[in-house]
Amino acid sequence: MAEGKPERVVLIAMDGSEYSDYAFEWYWGNIHKDNDRVILLHVPEYHTVVQSPMVMADVTVITEMLEEEEKRVKKFLESLGQKLKDKKVGGKVKSVGGNPGEVICKVATDEHANMIVTGTRGMGKIRRTFLGSISDYIIHHAHVPVLVARHKDHQEQH
Repeated sequence: MAEGKPERVVLIAMDGSEYSDYAFEWYWGNIHKDNDRVILLHVPEYHTVVQSPMVMADVTVITEMLEEEEKRVKKFLESLGQKLKDKKVGGKVKSVGGNPGEVICKVATDEHANMIVTGTRGMGKIRRTFLGSISDYIIHHAHVPVLVARHKDHQEQH
């Protein structure tokens, strides 16, 4: 922490997509301050296991799928930790299960975040209307400023 300056806590939602990577890099290149403490938050989604056609078939298969997913999540969290080390920034990595929008807002409150940074998948208006959007949820429910870094591939669509 820099002398005499209060620490700013920045929560960055990371899901392993190019969109969340872009949000992290945008934060780093545009608004990062030396005294920031960064929390990289991953909300694992087990939809691949739940939506599998084999779910009704065999408990062993489900267990194996969940174990594989856990290994993937652990490896991803380790890569997030390395991201912080590479940038030499103070902070931590968290993984919390649940509905991503709700979890991000709750963790931001629990960690006394001053800001949330998230990417966006750039869904069109119709798809977003029916499916909702995590970034929309965060914008409407967070109690701190939210920065949505729109990936360069989706900036001209809207």
